[in-house]
Amino acid sequence: MPLGVHDVSLLLELGGLLFGLGVVGRLAARVGLSPIPLYLLAGLAVGRGGIHPLVTSRSFVETGAKIGVVLLLLLLGLEYTADELVSTLRAQAPSGVVDLLLNAVPGVATAVWLGWGATAALAMGGVTAVSSSGIVSKLLADLGRLPNRETPGILGVLVLEDLAMAVYLPVLTGLLARKAAAGTAAAVAVAVGAFAVVLFVALRYGPVISRLVFSSNDEVLLLRVLGLALLVAGLTQALGLSSAVGAFLVGIALSGHVVAGARTVLAPLRDLFAAVFFVFFGLQAGPAAFSHDVPPVACLVAASVVTKLVSGWYAGRRVGAGRGGRVRAAASLVPRGEFSIVVAGVAVASGAPHRFASVAVAYVIVTAVLGPLAARVAEPVARWSLRSGRGVFAGSPRRVSEAAGRGCGRSSPCRRATCRDPRARGRRPRAGPRPPRRCRARRATGRHRPSRRPTGRAATG
Repeated sequence: MPLGVHDVSLLLELGGLLFGLGVVGRLAARVGLSPIPLYLLAGLAVGRGGIHPLVTSRSFVETGAKIGVVLLLLLLGLEYTADELVSTLRAQAPSGVVDLLLNAVPGVATAVWLGWGATAALAMGGVTAVSSSGIVSKLLADLGRLPNRETPGILGVLVLEDLAMAVYLPVLTGLLARKAAAGTAAAVAVAVGAFAVVLFVALRYGPVISRLVFSSNDEVLLLRVLGLALLVAGLTQALGLSSAVGAFLVGIALSGHVVAGARTVLAPLRDLFAAVFFVFFGLQAGPAAFSHDVPPVACLVAASVVTKLVSGWYAGRRVGAGRGGRVRAAASLVPRGEFSIVVAGVAVASGAPHRFASVAVAYVIVTAVLGPLAARVAEPVARWSLRSGRGVFAGSPRRVSEAAGRGCGRSSPCRRATCRDPRARGRRPRAGPRPPRRCRARRATGRHRPSRRPTGRAATG
């Protein structure tokens, strides 16, 4: 069947887009950077007002972006078990509360400064409070930080942020639409109940689900795992939760041979649709979003990056990471993403000021580009701090011992051959001052012979 003009244009746009992403991805690998910032800039180039705006393939890119978020969180969930998730949520509850409250302050303050009103201030607080699960999970995978000690703390904060969004979005929608309190409370109860049910099924029936999904045929395994993840993601989305939370819980529920096989068959799809997701992110703004409201966006980015660094440092500290791990955790949580765009869309659709959308989208784009760069720079900064003996290593002997024993932020003591912290390779230094050296007689005979050297006044004559 001959192709129509629309089909030809669709194929040409998609082919050129994917080939261009391959080129910029190769460039990022050559310079040692994550490809995420370049993917976002590529989205700006093909957005409204860009070099070559997409026309026919925009709807396909939007659908691919949704699949990309599901795959990113599904593969991230495969790295952990349900028991680890529950223990992390319990341990990271204070970190999640600190993260949400601290990072909502810049958004609320900016909205009050611009005179947008209380409801718009609440919405802007939601835009700045939540990190991007998709970008952060891609960063952790690209930089090889999934086994790090600080990673469970990062994931705990992300999951708690997503759960908070399950409560926040119905409340915000009710306030913007001026619904009754009973309707808002019912929406919140449904969202929280849906998460509890999905988590209970993952904890109780995870091995059963794994046996039903597993197949020695890679094609069948791919279809079953991806189909299950999309089904659960759509169900949780319909019940008021994020589709990312549903996909993450599916990955948590799977175990055994399914995990190894699913990683192998899903990794190429994740890389493809994750790139599409980041391109769509840039598509939503275009270069025109940066031409207005530069002062409020600059102030908002500066303030929210500082608050995110503080909350990320605190989260890394709670999971026992050393200074290097805390620096990496702080930098990894900087980028904002899909939830911020969703909150901005809900607010604008419900009558928020017109400038709200441009400020929110420009803010998200800047932090999404800045976050991967900060995560990349965090590694040499942490190593320099460890080698120079600054920060926590300049404190008391006990703090020196604890920080050096944690080393690069991995399990203590660190035994990686590539670890550059000499104080963390295979042994933990003693806490407190070094004990006095034994005399030669004691080393030879096992008995201590007092020194005949005069002391006190006799030594001074």
